[in-house]
Amino acid sequence: MTLQRKAAPDSRALTRSGAGAAPRRPLRVRFSRWVKGGGIWAIVFGAPLLIIFGYFAWGPIISGVVLSLQKTNFLTTTWVGWSNFEFVLTDPVLPKAVGNTLLFTAISLLIGAPLPLALAVVMAELRRRKGLYSALAYLPVVIPPVVGILLWKVMYLPGKEGLLNSILGSVGLGPFAWLNSEQMVIPSMVVASTWAGAGTAVIIYLAALGGVRPELYEAAELDGAGVWRRIWHVTLPQIRGIVLILLLLQIIGTLQVFNEPKLLTGGGPNNASITILMVIYQYGFVNSNYGAAAALSVMLALALALISVAYQFATRRWSDND
Repeated sequence: MTLQRKAAPDSRALTRSGAGAAPRRPLRVRFSRWVKGGGIWAIVFGAPLLIIFGYFAWGPIISGVVLSLQKTNFLTTTWVGWSNFEFVLTDPVLPKAVGNTLLFTAISLLIGAPLPLALAVVMAELRRRKGLYSALAYLPVVIPPVVGILLWKVMYLPGKEGLLNSILGSVGLGPFAWLNSEQMVIPSMVVASTWAGAGTAVIIYLAALGGVRPELYEAAELDGAGVWRRIWHVTLPQIRGIVLILLLLQIIGTLQVFNEPKLLTGGGPNNASITILMVIYQYGFVNSNYGAAAALSVMLALALALISVAYQFATRRWSDND
């Protein structure tokens, strides 16, 4: 006798025909369940927050883009298309400002990026008075930025009456022109900026170092690792996510430097310290050319967005390994 098995029904055919799919509830039932689940109250409480956030966060961005296509004195407004962008791109001061900004960013990354990390690692290795050193490192951050910059302006006074020149003069060095020298003005501003902002990065690095598991250091010590090998093979890999984020924030912040050149030099000498944000300031608040100021702001924002995206792609492999 020959047994004939019944062929199992094709699941794909059942799915296509709808026989295997779960029955869909009517729209009225699903809406009723959404209302009973608090959906309306979620909208009632969430909508004001979204509207306020959108108005204050995205409203100025949209207004800036619109303003970049206009010529206005806020009494009369005319659409000028790309004229503001053409004006900005043909401004002979812009290449100098871009070069100064990039130089400031490069020197800041060279000095300001490793210094807070090194200070935090040294403090983490200390056994006593760690809180005192943390407070001293963070102290410059609590000083108002304008006050701190004006203090550095006094320290950078040229001639022997300047504090730095008087100190260096005691060992036979100087006097140096500092802010009056085209070659020294950018490094001098970087030192002031690093002094003012390094404390925040030190505190963040210390918090990240506190999260590193002690057994990793104990295992490294059992393997005979010294201080530098523990830092290189344990500390840095464990906090590299924080390091990458702070590095990106520092790049964005230094490309928008304004306080130091504005208060220390006003962009001088001979435009040697003028930056992109100072050009925007001059367009908007000195020349009342609001369209050009908005156009340069839009271009700077797009450049920062592209740099951030490229940075994320370039460091994605290191971040994924956390």
